[in-house]
Amino acid sequence: MTVIQKIEHWGDVHHAKWLDIIRIVLGVLIFSKGIAIVSNTAGLQDLLLQNNVFGFSGMMSSVAIHIIGFVHLVGGILITIGLVTRFAVVIQIPIVLSAVLFVNLSRGFSVLNSELWLSVIVLLLLVLFWIVGSGPYSADQALKKKSKLNSGVS
Repeated sequence: MTVIQKIEHWGDVHHAKWLDIIRIVLGVLIFSKGIAIVSNTAGLQDLLLQNNVFGFSGMMSSVAIHIIGFVHLVGGILITIGLVTRFAVVIQIPIVLSAVLFVNLSRGFSVLNSELWLSVIVLLLLVLFWIVGSGPYSADQALKKKSKLNSGVS
């Protein structure tokens, strides 16, 4: 058993049911951030160009913003319903980490920077759900139960 499989097994065994509520809230938050990104692409493009994040040009930053918006929309839905949660979380982590390091910290590290703190909390929750998985109240768990029932019928 590899290290990742051991971590996944530990997370599956030690998942508290109340964490599902936090997972659902996290998914809705990420989905709503995706809506905000798609709704305000021009403002975010200006922010990326102004801060020279990753050295993007105008066209490249527009493509990156659309990809990030799409990933947040789809990932938020997957996290909310608990379907392929670990995968959905893993594709969110680099985006949120980039937001913490390059976008929020470029505005200055301040205790009053609520966007920075929200991004840090979301990042920590993403790492948590990467370890513990989707939980008992999720589509993943329902699919596991259904496959066990179907395999026992034959």
